[in-house]
Amino acid sequence: MRKEFVKSGLFTLALTIIYWLVIWQKTSAQEIIISTVYFVLLYFIFFSVGKDVVVKRLRNYINQNLSRVFIFPTALIVIYYSYLLFHGKNPFQGTTFLLPFLIYFPTLVYVSRVNNSDKLGWLDFTTFTLYLLPITLVDFKPGTNLPISGGGFDSIYRIVIMLAIVYAFVVVRNLKDVGFYPVFKWKKLGISIAVWLVFYAFAFAIGSSVHFFKFVGYNDVLSVILISIGLGVLKTFLHTAIFEELFFRGLLQNLLTQRIIQNNGWKSFLKWGGIVLIVSALLTGYFMKGNLFWFPALVTALLFGAAYFIERKSFEKRGTYTALAITSVIFGLVHFHSGSIIFVGLASIGGWAYGYTYIKTKNVFYAALVHALVNSSNLIFGIELLK
Repeated sequence: MRKEFVKSGLFTLALTIIYWLVIWQKTSAQEIIISTVYFVLLYFIFFSVGKDVVVKRLRNYINQNLSRVFIFPTALIVIYYSYLLFHGKNPFQGTTFLLPFLIYFPTLVYVSRVNNSDKLGWLDFTTFTLYLLPITLVDFKPGTNLPISGGGFDSIYRIVIMLAIVYAFVVVRNLKDVGFYPVFKWKKLGISIAVWLVFYAFAFAIGSSVHFFKFVGYNDVLSVILISIGLGVLKTFLHTAIFEELFFRGLLQNLLTQRIIQNNGWKSFLKWGGIVLIVSALLTGYFMKGNLFWFPALVTALLFGAAYFIERKSFEKRGTYTALAITSVIFGLVHFHSGSIIFVGLASIGGWAYGYTYIKTKNVFYAALVHALVNSSNLIFGIELLK
């Protein structure tokens, strides 16, 4: 366990150094000190809590006395509220007073169960959905940027939300294969880079045919461009990618995969999932009012067709690619807020790329890396999206 904590410490140290370099001249010395304490504490937990050895130790600790199960979520609430108080914010003003209900909710659900067996049920999907909806639909105020007055390198709220759900599902519920921990493997890195390049070549071919991309080039010198790209990828990884990949791949795709496999019913899930999502994609395209309203539905049909072909060949446990298709299309459809029909279709294809990376690496962090590279590709390749 000491070895794992050392690794977590090294990841935290490296990220903290980057954090200092980014915020050093943008905020006061006092704010740097305060925010650094919280940054180090939360990211050390962030890089540790999903590791198998830490999960086992936490579970054993809880099993000795069930009341201990609430220590971790309570600590997260204390961290969140104390950060607000340090900056003169009232934690009971705005919507932040609701946070304890959200943090305790998934843990309370699984503590109340008589037996948290490996067999998944609809309670797991209900718990996931009831947790996801408020964190995506409710804007928690006041904000908790790190640093609080800076450019938003990260957010304590976002970190706390992820840690709470990982703890509830991985430690308390004992959900397998979430893969929420950093690990460096050349093979997994190679898979991630290859998936990104293949996806972007495919997306560029589609986007160019409908004039979705425009090459704009670069205006700065090489060193500035490289720094901008590096920081852009890192911020996207921390702000968006790891959050979405945890919920869509580590949890939703994972839950669906295990549920389909345990029911031995991939054909039924593929059939009804395909019908519901193709109709949903058609409606999404129609209400977005574009000339290519059929594009999301076409992408959906192609992804489900690919899943059917792969399932028949049995490259993985049957149900793995059915879950991938369902999750990918849902991921694409929730991007309707972009206002672009092409973007929705490409987001579904992107969801397949991220989910495929998750299948091959068994790790959310590598799926998030592909996600961050895709989202930063316009910066990397000097192009502009024309919505």
